[in-house]
Amino acid sequence: MLTLLALAAETGGPASPFEVNFGLFFWTWVVFALLFVLLKKYAWPAILRTTEERERAIAAQLAEAERDRAESAKLLEEHKKLLAEARSSAHQLLVDARNAADKERAHALEKTKQEQEELLDRARREIVSERDRAVAELRREAVDLSLAAASKLIGERLDTDTDRKLIERYLATLEQAR
Repeated sequence: MLTLLALAAETGGPASPFEVNFGLFFWTWVVFALLFVLLKKYAWPAILRTTEERERAIAAQLAEAERDRAESAKLLEEHKKLLAEARSSAHQLLVDARNAADKERAHALEKTKQEQEELLDRARREIVSERDRAVAELRREAVDLSLAAASKLIGERLDTDTDRKLIERYLATLEQAR
């Protein structure tokens, strides 16, 4: 350690770290004050201007972000409204389709019933017509059989129109009597 103290004494520096060198102290303050004045005059306005520009840019970005956020919130609300309208519209379409299908089914059922009734009426008319034809045919055969039986009984052939009309009137009276 003595060598370190001896070395410091030879160079003119303080011998201990707690010893104050007023020359060094003075020149340190002079350099500091000079540097402070130069920085304040030249560097500080540039730093301040850059900081203010940066602050304005950040404020503009924040304002733009706020506008974008408001616009996205507005678009989200509009999207929700459109989605709700689409759901409502789809639901209404389904209800309308169900109603239309029910109406169509009821119409088809009614049409089928009507066609069925028409078929039954036509079948009834055909049955009545066939029955009437069968009765008329049966009458003709009864007339022919009656004429044949009467001619055998009388012994002559009865086939004139007056004979035929006479028998038909008789059969008609029998039918009315029933």
